[in-house]
Amino acid sequence: MARHCEVCGKGMISGNQVSHSNRHSRRVWLPNIRTVRAIVNGTPKRIHVCTRCLRSGKVQRAI
Repeated sequence: MARHCEVCGKGMISGNQVSHSNRHSRRVWLPNIRTVRAIVNGTPKRIHVCTRCLRSGKVQRAI
């Protein structure tokens, strides 16, 4: 599974999960990564892209 966006470089973030009783345990937040076919240097290629880059139009998708 890809853990970072190949367009913007967004990756996982680590931190603490804090319960209601204020106990701390380590956890990670993963970005919403999708595998899409995109045009890279004029050729279609499979790349891992976050949904923010897909929505903003930073990726030219191949049909």
